Amino acid sequence: MTSCELAAYVSSLACAISRCSSAEEMELMSAVFIQLGETLHTMLTHDEICRRKEEKNKRD
Repeated sequence: MTSCELAAYVSSLACAISRCSSAEEMELMSAVFIQLGETLHTMLTHDEICRRKEEKNKRD
């Protein structure tokens, strides 16, 4: 899947969700997905920092 295809898919999904959800439900889902994205980013960043430390320790 290309970046453009992914963007189109996500936009289509948002439109589909908006058709069957109230504004309150969409607001909550938005907050949940933002938190999910931020948490995943935190986990990836932590893993990368730990990996770099391990590599540095192996070289020292």
